[in-house]
Amino acid sequence: MRKLQHIIIGFLYLGCVLPAMAGDTLSYTLQQCRDLALTSGVASQSQEEMRLAAKYNREAALAAMFPRITANAGYLWNNATVHLLSHTTDFSFGTATVNPDGTSTFVWSEESTLAKIEQAAKGTVFEESVTDIANQAGQKVADAYKAVYDQLSPDLSQVFVAHVGVTQPIYVGGRLIQTYRIAQATEQITSIESEAKREQIIYAVDEAYWRVVSVSKKKALAEQYYTLLCQLEKDVQVALDEGLVTQADMLKVVTKRGDAEVKKLQAENGLTLSNMALAQICGLPLATSFKLDESGLTETNLPMDSVNTEAAVANRAEIQILEQSEKIAKANAMLMAAGLQPNIVASAGYTYTNPNVEDGFSNTWNSRGFFSAGVVVNVPIVHADDILRYKAAKHAANAVALKTEETRELLTLQTTQANQKLAEAQQKIVLARLTQNNAAEVLRMAQESYDAGLITSSELMQAQTAWLAAATDLVDAEAEAKTTETQIRKFLGKL
Repeated sequence: MRKLQHIIIGFLYLGCVLPAMAGDTLSYTLQQCRDLALTSGVASQSQEEMRLAAKYNREAALAAMFPRITANAGYLWNNATVHLLSHTTDFSFGTATVNPDGTSTFVWSEESTLAKIEQAAKGTVFEESVTDIANQAGQKVADAYKAVYDQLSPDLSQVFVAHVGVTQPIYVGGRLIQTYRIAQATEQITSIESEAKREQIIYAVDEAYWRVVSVSKKKALAEQYYTLLCQLEKDVQVALDEGLVTQADMLKVVTKRGDAEVKKLQAENGLTLSNMALAQICGLPLATSFKLDESGLTETNLPMDSVNTEAAVANRAEIQILEQSEKIAKANAMLMAAGLQPNIVASAGYTYTNPNVEDGFSNTWNSRGFFSAGVVVNVPIVHADDILRYKAAKHAANAVALKTEETRELLTLQTTQANQKLAEAQQKIVLARLTQNNAAEVLRMAQESYDAGLITSSELMQAQTAWLAAATDLVDAEAEAKTTETQIRKFLGKL
């Protein structure tokens, strides 16, 4: 649904941009300008990416509480043969040796019984027989040792190991829960910042929008004032030709008309710059010429009675972010305290090997493998660094809490000032309208008096200047009221 809205707004955007690039003047409402600003540029995309990152971090913190399954496999090649027995072993009755060529020998020790019998048989008719018996018996022992030696020399030239394991944290001092709380608060901060960014964009659009409207009205007033002085210059020129006024009177009108021309040029330049500022915020070409809906300028609807300072401060993004930061700081303190708590982790796994460890390291693939399970308990006894980190985290949490309270007081003051400014804006509009009406009536009477020859051109110019000042003050008061209205709605979270 969100993607569909972006597509629709994109088509509307193209429909607005293409004529603008062609130099046409486009009509916009305040809401259309807001929509363009909220969907233009990479700011909104960046905020969405940050929101998704915070979301997945929170889900990752939650997933860490569940079992973790891993699979590992390894292959190892060795160029040497492994022998669990030495090639020469001494026994109490002799020494057995396995030679490098694969043969085996055995030498009876002098303390052995057979060696003593062989020694005693020397020089007798039994010497040769006893020697044969000793040699045969020694070879039997050597062959037996070689058989054992060969059995304890597994072929590990190629080793394959596969393992599938499951690890489940049972109790880790609250680390996982606090990590999840930190990720959760971080996600909230991202959402609050995203909404605050939207409000800032809306406020900037409203301010630029009403600036364009007010400057446009001032331009119209400047043109109207210039037209009045041009007409007055013509009338005074006629009077001068007839000898009814002096050259000094004419110079005064010409000077005033020159000033009016400068004011008109300044208004035109101001409108161009204001248009460019609004176009930049909306993501439109800077050369875009706007035709804005001005009806809302005189329809200020300031929610005076609905302003609740305490509720407004509680809804401010600054306070909400600090409250979530306070939660993060407290969770971080508990996370440091987890380093002082016992850790219990259970694990289970299945392992398969070749050579087969169940069958004397034989190179067969008919092994059933083996399962294993266990529990590991870690109890910290003396961890001075964890204690110090915990104390530091507690003080950091206290600092955030104090910062929150300080910011709440500052925002309360700011909101109170905004309420006062709101009341002043309403009063300014009432007074400005009254002054403008009086100035318009004075100008009408002065024009009639001048046409009747009852007042001079200087007196008429004074009335015209007073009318221009009053009308300009009214436009400024109305624009300030609209900006103040947006600001109050921003404070109330009603944008």
